[in-house]
Amino acid sequence: MGETMKKGLLLLISLLLLALLLGGCSTEEVPEVGIRPVKALRIGSADTFNSRWFPGKAEGCKEANLAFRVAGTLEALPVNLGDEVNPGDVLARLDPRYYQVALDNALAQMRRARAAFDLAVTELKRVQDIRKQDSGAVSQSMVASRRGQMLSAKEQLNSAQAAVRHARDDLSYTMLRAPFKGSVVEKFVENFEDVKAMEQVVRLVDNSQVKFTVQMPEKFMRYVPLVKRSFVVFDAYPEEEIPATIKEVSKKASKVTRTYAVTLIMHQPKHFRVLSGMAGKARTDRKSIAAIAKKGNKKAVEIPVGAVFSDGQKGAFVWIINRNNIVHRHKVELGALTNNGILVTGLKEGDYIATAGVNTLVEGQQVKILK
Repeated sequence: MGETMKKGLLLLISLLLLALLLGGCSTEEVPEVGIRPVKALRIGSADTFNSRWFPGKAEGCKEANLAFRVAGTLEALPVNLGDEVNPGDVLARLDPRYYQVALDNALAQMRRARAAFDLAVTELKRVQDIRKQDSGAVSQSMVASRRGQMLSAKEQLNSAQAAVRHARDDLSYTMLRAPFKGSVVEKFVENFEDVKAMEQVVRLVDNSQVKFTVQMPEKFMRYVPLVKRSFVVFDAYPEEEIPATIKEVSKKASKVTRTYAVTLIMHQPKHFRVLSGMAGKARTDRKSIAAIAKKGNKKAVEIPVGAVFSDGQKGAFVWIINRNNIVHRHKVELGALTNNGILVTGLKEGDYIATAGVNTLVEGQQVKILK
């Protein structure tokens, strides 16, 4: 075989080996390029929110566990469970004898301090008058000494008066009075027991208005600011719907259930009495959501403010993510700001929109929705 033929054969073998190597490399996965992870929101249906009942529990608008500020032996407990009381009514009373003796002693100390002060004032006035008549009869240092005695007596009188006020307060604290109108729902002690200061004695609940707290799933929170009126039905009275309004909404989700506490408030119904702890369920007025911020046949939905952008064109836009995870610019009309975002029209149920980083996306870009 000639030298030229050998070189040609070696070149052919080298090309075949290179082709095999390149073919093997082509079977490896090529990493995706340009796919952007984004946070997204699915536009839900208000009808689902309107038709759903949310379980909850009633509680009084005012509730207090009442206690004595002083210790003593419980002498009287004149209220029973369920009793209605008015502000100032006596709920319990301690044996007052110890505190009455303490007040009597404080009053005696104050009377002595008053007498000492009056004497010091008289003595100061006497030496001042003598010095005015004859400056040599009384020295200036004696006048200063009498003034110092008077000031000391005044301080002792002030201290004695404060002790009397304290003793009088302690005596008044032996009477536990109702701070507001309500019902006695629990008693923690029995009569003639020794009670410590700040130890709970009775629980008082004002049931003139009722709070009802439900746990709202995160997906429905966008509708809560739009609700004008709700209805509550209690398990014990399933035929009665009680009108209620939203009083407060938790700003932090439960770590366990990932739900938000929504508290409703209502007046006591006429036909029965709602008691603290009663279980029931609540729903929104079905007209609340359906009639909100309509433009023609378009319904307003609430979305995060960060989902809206403007790219120099007229109007506001959002990025809609299609089934292939491709983003497309979509024009919306802006409505009112809410506590949780902004109302817009131009979106429909089931649309996915990007909610973060919208100013860095481009038309036709592929994205990956973060869970």
